[in-house]
Parts: sequence; C-alpha cells; structure tokens
Amino acid sequence: MKALWTLNPYFWKYKWLLLSGISFVVLSASFAVYPAVYIREAFDQVANSISNNDKSDISSTTLRNALILYSLLILGMSMLKGLFTFLMRQTLIVMSRHIEYDLKNDIYNHYQKLDNAFYRRNSTGDLMNRISEDVSKVRMYVGPSLMYAINTAFATILTLIFMFSVDYKLSILTLAPMPILVYCIYKVSGLINKRSHAVQKQQSAISTLAQETFSGLRVLKAFGLEEEQTHRYAKSSYTSFEKNEKLYRVNALFMPLLLLLVGSSTLIAVWIGGEGVIEGRLSPGVIAEFIFYVNLLTWPIASIGWVMSMVQRAEASMERINDFLKINPEIIDKENILIPKSVMGLIEFKDVSYTYPESKKRAIINLSTKILPGETVVIVGKTGAGKSTLVSLISRLMDPIEGGVFIDGENVKNWQLEKLRKSIGTVPQDPFLFSDSVSENISFGTSGASLKDVIFYADVANLTDDIQGFSDGFDTVVGERGITLSGGQKQRLSIARALIKKPKIVLFDDALSSVDTDTESKILSALKTQLESVTTIIVTQRLSAVHLADRILVFDEGKLVQQGTHIDLVNESGIYSELYSLQNPETWKE
Repeated sequence: MKALWTLNPYFWKYKWLLLSGISFVVLSASFAVYPAVYIREAFDQVANSISNNDKSDISSTTLRNALILYSLLILGMSMLKGLFTFLMRQTLIVMSRHIEYDLKNDIYNHYQKLDNAFYRRNSTGDLMNRISEDVSKVRMYVGPSLMYAINTAFATILTLIFMFSVDYKLSILTLAPMPILVYCIYKVSGLINKRSHAVQKQQSAISTLAQETFSGLRVLKAFGLEEEQTHRYAKSSYTSFEKNEKLYRVNALFMPLLLLLVGSSTLIAVWIGGEGVIEGRLSPGVIAEFIFYVNLLTWPIASIGWVMSMVQRAEASMERINDFLKINPEIIDKENILIPKSVMGLIEFKDVSYTYPESKKRAIINLSTKILPGETVVIVGKTGAGKSTLVSLISRLMDPIEGGVFIDGENVKNWQLEKLRKSIGTVPQDPFLFSDSVSENISFGTSGASLKDVIFYADVANLTDDIQGFSDGFDTVVGERGITLSGGQKQRLSIARALIKKPKIVLFDDALSSVDTDTESKILSALKTQLESVTTIIVTQRLSAVHLADRILVFDEGKLVQQGTHIDLVNESGIYSELYSLQNPETWKE
C-alpha cells in the first residue's frame, strides 16, 4: 500500500466529494440493515398467530395490516437505500474520474520535462502503457475499490451490531467461517500483487511491440517480414495470456470460498437458531433475521476478494507510475532565472565537454569557440564527430559535463528554458511531423501565424510546388509522423516550421540530407537572404552549403581540429580537404 499513499494529495483536493460519499455510504448501509428487524417482527407475528390458532376476522385483519405496514417499511427503506447508493456512486465515482484526469495530466506534464536520456532508456510503448492502462487500474482503486471498501466496512459493522444485539451465541457461531476466508485472502493477496506486476510488465512489452510495428510498417513491408512480425506479436500476446491466466486462477479461488462461507453460515443459523427456538430462548423470526444478515454480508465478504484484487493491481500500477514520477529532470529552470526581452545571437563555448552517460562515449572534448551575432557557421566532420551533440547543447536539450555554453554572455543554465528555446529555430536531421494539416505543421509553435506567412516560408523552403500538387493543398493532412510525405518533403517542411518563428538563432542539423543537390542549391540560395541577420549553425555531411559560411568548424572525434574559411581549409592538409576532395573530385583536380 506504500505506493498508493502518494495519491493522498488528490484525495485532499476532492475532500468534499470524498466526505459526502462516505456519508452516503453510511446512510445506504443503515437502510440496508434495518429492514431485518421488521422481517423478524413480521415472522414472529405470523408464528404467534399460527401458534395461538386464532382465526377470527379481527385477528386476520390485524395480521394483514401489520404485514402490509412491515412491507411498506421494508419497501421504503429499500428505496432510500437505492437513493443513497445512487448518490454514493455520484460522489465517489465522480471523484475517481477527477483524480484520473489530474493524474494523467500530471504524468503527461512530467513526461515532457524529462531529459532525452530518459527517452533513450525507455520505450514509447511502456510510456503509453503507464499513462493509460496503469492509470486506469489506479482509478479503479480510488473509485469502485474505495467505494466498496467503505461500504463493506460500514455494512459489516452495522450488521454485526444488529446481530450481537439479538443473540450473542448465535452471532458467534454464524460468523465462525469468516476468519477462514480472511486468512485465505491474506495468503493470496501477496501472490496477486506479484502476478499483477508481471501482467503489467508484459502489457508494456506488447504496447512497445505494436507501436514499433505500426511506426516501422514500411520497413517491414520492404523486407517482407509481415509474417515474422505477426509471429512475434502472437508470441508476446500468448505470454500475456499465460500471465493473465495465472493471475485469474488465483482470483478464481475467492468465489468457491465465498459460497462455502455463505452455505456454512446459513446452515449454522438455521441449526443453532432452531435449537434456540425449541429451547424458547429465541423467536422463529430470529432465524429469518439471521438468514437475512448472512445474505446481507454476502456481498461485503465477496467484495473483499474483489477489492483486494483491485488494490493489489492498483498498487502494482502506482508503483510503476511512481518509478517515473520520482525521476527528477536534470534540465530545469533555476529559481533566479533570466528572462531577457530580446536575443542578440552571440554563442560562446568555454571548455565544453560532454560524455553520453549510457555509452560513456566522449562526444565533445574541451571545446572553446565563439560564434558572433548574425554569423553563419558550417560544422563538418565524419560520422560520430560530435556535431549533433553541439546543436543539442546550444538549445539545452542536454547540459555539458564540463565547461559552459553562453548566449549573449549568459550561461544557458541561467536562461528561462521556454524563452531560450523559442528564440532558437531547430531543424533536426529526422524531422517529426504531427498528424495534422501541412499548414498547421508549418505554423506549429507560433501564435497567430497567417496563411500568408505559411505560404511565404513554404516558398523559402522550396516546398510550395509540392504542396500545390497535394489534393487539399495546405489543408492536406500529412498522416502520423508525416507518413504521406517523402523524406525530402518532411525536411523542407521542418525548415519552414523553424523559420516561421523568426528566431535569432537557427540550427540546421544535417537538415538537407534527404533532398537532391539541385533542390538543396535552391533552398540554400533562398536561405542566404533570410539568414543575413540571424546567427546560423549548419551541421552537414555534404559540403554544398560552404558558400553560405562565414566560417567553417571541422570536428573529429569530439574535438575542434580545424576552423576557417573554405579557401583557407581547402588549401590546408587535414580532414576538410579530404572530405572536399572525396565529394568534389573534379573540382579538386582543377
């Protein structure tokens, strides 16, 4: 139950719904129990009438009137019980939906604050399972489970008070089978918890496999691996079936135990109660009253197993949720944060080093350089040289292990994250598009961007002709992750999306790798005009963008090994001249 204690702030937030629900539970339980008294009195009056052998019209009328009165009282109390049961559900179940809503939003917001390293360690399917399946199981605890637990407690207490007020000995013997069930629940609950963990873990594995299958469907089709992937999914589903089967085999123990309890208690009530009637210690109505009590306790006792099962599952799910909620993001705003009114675009690296914690690979080593406002810098180097890591450090998607990154003379750690990132336009190597229209994807992250602006920046990215060829033009929905677009179209759309923000710093992380050289030349020419007063960093494998550069930085294994203009570097022996000679053999010979 320790994991579930973290839900207490949510209960406090909706304390009035909780307290109202508890009040309705007490009233509902009260009106459920009290009819037993009238049942006893009705049976006693019938028994007295039979034993006295009184068949007069007056006695028959009196008996009939009494039975009608008892029937109306029982009916009235049943109606009141139904009313308060309805109100009980309207408060406690509604409270559980509010908590579910808040919990999902809190998890979602927390997910967005976590660092890139977290997403490298955890699969998308697992993240989705925890915010959907696990939260649903927690909702069952804060709603139905809590409601039935409170109802069981009050109904059982009230029923026991009524039973012991009638006859102490009969009550003790009638309730004798109950400790057996309680002991069995105690023994089985640990097993339920263990198997619930296994079920949820396997459910995450299935979600991950399904998400990967649907996201990589084009790759599967290209390799003709649909059947093999189907077998993998079937195998994972069968594993889930086996784990669920083991869980429900344990849950199946409760019903037979319940039936045994009810049957034993009813037998004892009739047997011992009959002896009490023969001895003259009890009236005949007591037997009927106790049978009513036994049946009244049937659902509370039955719900113990059900509630325990839900609590164990909720505990397992909440523990999984807490595993992520306890992770503190490393990239956060400080207390005394800097919120500048404008950004100039001066970027400086001072003895910056970065090592990836998972692989222990040193991506940046002792980097010190300065990029002036409005300067265009092209960064080149072999694969794995640390170019993309450099871009991530500027937008503070990660923090350096040593040294510092400064913008306008201020360490980026002192900048407000929202202001910093809104001042930077980033075009990633693998652009992510949302399942929305072309227009909405281009204007993503801006407020109040007009269609005129969207068209203008689409033209800058050399995308207008492609869009006009779509069935609905700028209103064409691109599909999940932009699946209906080619790689080059997605990259160009991503360029338009970055520029429409009119940022003071633009980062191109190999952003034109999927377009042909002719299209690349047109885009770069258009960009040259747009980026005159913007600090621009272009990470590239191809050297076709060098004519834009005021300066070129050459990286090798995390180190800045060369820097200068194209003319300087091409005439200097080193990595740059090697790369240029490989990509431009004809020009190089000349």
